[in-house]
Amino acid sequence: MNWLRTELGTEKPIIAMCHMPALPGDPDYDRTAGMQHVVDFVRRDAAALQGGGVDAIMFSNESSLPYLTNVDPITVAAMARVIGEVRREITVPFGVNVLWDPRASIDLAVSVEASFVREIFTGVYGSDFGLWNTDCGAVVRHRKAVAGENVRLIFNVVPEAAAYLGDRSLTELTRSTVFNARPDGLCVSGLTAGVETSADQLRIVKEAAGDTPVFANTGVHVSNVASLLSVADGAIVGTSFKEDGYIWNAVDPDRVRSFMDTARSARGQ
Repeated sequence: MNWLRTELGTEKPIIAMCHMPALPGDPDYDRTAGMQHVVDFVRRDAAALQGGGVDAIMFSNESSLPYLTNVDPITVAAMARVIGEVRREITVPFGVNVLWDPRASIDLAVSVEASFVREIFTGVYGSDFGLWNTDCGAVVRHRKAVAGENVRLIFNVVPEAAAYLGDRSLTELTRSTVFNARPDGLCVSGLTAGVETSADQLRIVKEAAGDTPVFANTGVHVSNVASLLSVADGAIVGTSFKEDGYIWNAVDPDRVRSFMDTARSARGQ
């Protein structure tokens, strides 16, 4: 668990989501506004998140609904262009998530020198986007092949919009994942972005994960961050930082500052 302090700068870090608007190839991409609109939007949100004191940032193609499990090359290329333009302004550690494609996430991380990725690396799930099958061994070998050994892998062990198809308990699933796949972190999620993470599931995963850090992945807000951080080793936060708490709005700097004041107090800082 030492990497949270050494690489993210604190125990129980708050990783802020920087959601990109729809990209070329996505159904909602704004052809008229073009890629410069995406760059400008991300630049403003990243500045607001950093100004509010978050510990790290994760760039994601959140607006690429409905998601692909094998993304088109244009998605990775567009995300790399955006991150490349704003990267010199990023002063906190950052990661990436290309939804829902672990190999593409690693490729993007290596190309922009991100510190970590979050994805589904293990298990088989029935999801809103079809059957999610994984090949963790191949993905980890791919990370080695593209010189990404230093990219931390944060696994979705309870992912959004999906259900595990095996008959093992969450305790068994967690223990097996930690033993066989050696993740750098585990995420426990609610049904969708913005839906509160189950405290009961969070405790089960935390008790079974040993020294592997466990993150509350969705629905963390100013009124529950203290209670969730009493169990979890950190939180990944997106919707709570947005204007009016609405996922597709821009980041509200005042909401970020208020949230981080509460989170720091919960961490005893």
